[in-house]
Amino acid sequence: MVIYKSQRVGVFVDTQNIYHSAKNLYGARVNFSKLLQEAVKGRQLIRAIAYVIRSKSLEEEAFFEALEKQGFEVKMKDLQIFFGGMKKADWDVGIAVDAIKMADKLDTVVLVSGDGDFLPLVNYLKENKGCRVELMAFKETTSSKLIEAVDYFFDLSSQKRKFLIKKYE
Repeated sequence: MVIYKSQRVGVFVDTQNIYHSAKNLYGARVNFSKLLQEAVKGRQLIRAIAYVIRSKSLEEEAFFEALEKQGFEVKMKDLQIFFGGMKKADWDVGIAVDAIKMADKLDTVVLVSGDGDFLPLVNYLKENKGCRVELMAFKETTSSKLIEAVDYFFDLSSQKRKFLIKKYE
């Protein structure tokens, strides 16, 4: 992969997707600070946004504050609980809209998610906005079609020691 220091980069983190992938695959948490460093790679960071779901647990506020201290703008949405107990917790549309709105100010969009629902976004950014699109995720939980569509895929599983912290007890 060719890196140009003058590239303007936007980082969009599907926090739920990455958090749960790390927890389910490795029983660990993600080192979001290292993730952001790897995403930017010394280029010009324009914005780094972590999209989170608020479920009213005590530990999540500390997590959200930690994300902000590590350089992320945190966008929150409340967990939706429907009649009958069904829950909905995703930011797919919000991430896509923000990436499209910012695309004219970016050379590179770094999407941090394994969710195949982002395939139309990736294609749109490449074909209509001329953006380079990079993907960071755990390969085991990432859509193969999404990996094929991006300009560059970074498998977080390839460097577990760098990107994972403290195993759950």
